[in-house]
Parts: sequence; structure tokens; C-alpha cells
Amino acid sequence: MSRTQRASRKTNRRKAILRAAESLILAHGLSGVTTRQISRQAGCSEGALYVHFNGRLELLLAMLEETLPTMLVPLETLQQSVGHGSSQANLARALAGIFRFHQRATPLVAGLFADPALHAAYRTSLARQGKGPQLSLKALESYIAAEQRIGRIDRMVDSRLAANVLLSCSFLRAFSEQFFGTRMRPSWSTFSRRLIATIAPAALAGRR
Repeated sequence: MSRTQRASRKTNRRKAILRAAESLILAHGLSGVTTRQISRQAGCSEGALYVHFNGRLELLLAMLEETLPTMLVPLETLQQSVGHGSSQANLARALAGIFRFHQRATPLVAGLFADPALHAAYRTSLARQGKGPQLSLKALESYIAAEQRIGRIDRMVDSRLAANVLLSCSFLRAFSEQFFGTRMRPSWSTFSRRLIATIAPAALAGRR
């Protein structure tokens, strides 16, 4: 087996372990999942699991952080969209990515509060890497402010408050759906359009 094939196999095994961990945690909660269960679900030995992760804590941290790209890519795209298309459509795409992230991450992150050691380690990890919800807030606020400067969003809008409202509504919606186990109405796409319209009215959002 070539070096490239070995590297690819190692990467695929790591991904399989992380997928197994996420699946088990969603089904049983953080406290109810062991490395033995994860390795069995991933189709590898428990020893193979430790080739990729130093232990349960490192594995769970990696699994939690794997959800971040779901939200980061739409936010990065948003920053490149200033002055292009409509601000409503741009915000809708970014908010869709944020909501997908919240849908996936909320049930995983909720279990942190039942595991103080993991919770503390996750906070430390995020702080060390400069990650956290403040980045999403900053990206949304920055985009809204930039569109205000070129007259596409009303300058009377508080960009920081608007960013907080968008992010908070997404999280609450994802949390509520997970908590009650039902889809809320109106649909997310309808709800998000109405939400964004309060921040970027169509008359300004479509202005070039």
C-alpha cells in the first residue's frame, strides 16, 4: 500500500470514528457513550481509535468541532457578497448555514452541561483556537454594517443587535425543534425570510 493510500485510509477511519461518535451521542447522550461503543460502531478495534485520538475527551472535542465548517463556509461567502445580489438573499443563505449548524450542534452541545470536565475542555479549546459564537456575530454584524455604508440596508438598523437577533432566533428555533421533537410552523425558509425582511426591507435590499 502506498503512502498516499495509507494516508487516505487513516483519514477515512478518523471520519468514520467521528461519525460513529456523533450518531451514538445523538442516540444515547454524551454520558452514555464509551470508546468501546464508538469503536464498535465505527467498525474498528478500540486500539485503532487511540491511533487517532488520545482518549475519549480528545475524540469528543474533535467531534464537536467537526460541526463548525457547516456554518463557517456560508459566513465566509457572506463577507464576499457585499454589494452583490440582494442583501436579503445573501443573509438568507448565511442564515440557512447557521441554522443547519444549530440543528446539528444543539443536541451535541446540550450534553456538555452534564459533563463539567468536557464542558471546561471545550471552552478552553475554543478559546485557544479563537473560535466561538462571537465570530458568527462579528461576521453578521460586519456584513450588515458594510451594506449600510453603501446604502443597501437602512442605517437606522443597529447592526450588532440585528446580528444577535438573527443568531439567537436560529438557535432558539433549532433548540425548540430538538426539544419538542417536531417541526415548527411556519417553515424555516418562510420564518427566516420574514425575520430578515425586518432587518433588510426589500426596498433597500434590492438597491444597487
